[in-house]
Amino acid sequence: MMESLNRYMDEYRRQVQKGDIAKAYRGLMDTMTEIKNRLAAGHPDFAVPGSLYFGYMDMTYFAFTPPGLQARKLKIAVVYDHAAGRFDVWLAAGNRGVRARYEQFFRDGGWDKTPVTKAGPGVDAILEKTVAESPDFDHPDTLAAQIEKGTMAFIRDIQEFLNGKE
Repeated sequence: MMESLNRYMDEYRRQVQKGDIAKAYRGLMDTMTEIKNRLAAGHPDFAVPGSLYFGYMDMTYFAFTPPGLQARKLKIAVVYDHAAGRFDVWLAAGNRGVRARYEQFFRDGGWDKTPVTKAGPGVDAILEKTVAESPDFDHPDTLAAQIEKGTMAFIRDIQEFLNGKE
């Protein structure tokens, strides 16, 4: 039997009233915005849409895509996984057809840097890489630099693979 939404809402209200969740969520959104702005400023040729996807307290992300991937209808997402408490980067596609084509391309091409995901409900990534397993939010500049370094390495690996196979 499904739990009562009223019970969930009562618990949600109690937790929000304590204040910790609201402060953590606001800090996370501020951190994500700072990381997005840093990447946009440091890589002006990349496509960086203006807003964050806030999610349903499952993930929060923004797109950060170099022109070479954008031309292929692919995109990079910088993702905070709320349940795991970590930052990942994903290679994702603009639509299901592009996703299926590149999933097969990476699988058949021998990609071995990260696992190739399998399409299914709730699976948006073709490739995923963790760039901050235990993020230190008390040092946002260091965290942003760590995420930028990992993201740029992920992008370089993907672009080298694509350029070598196509």
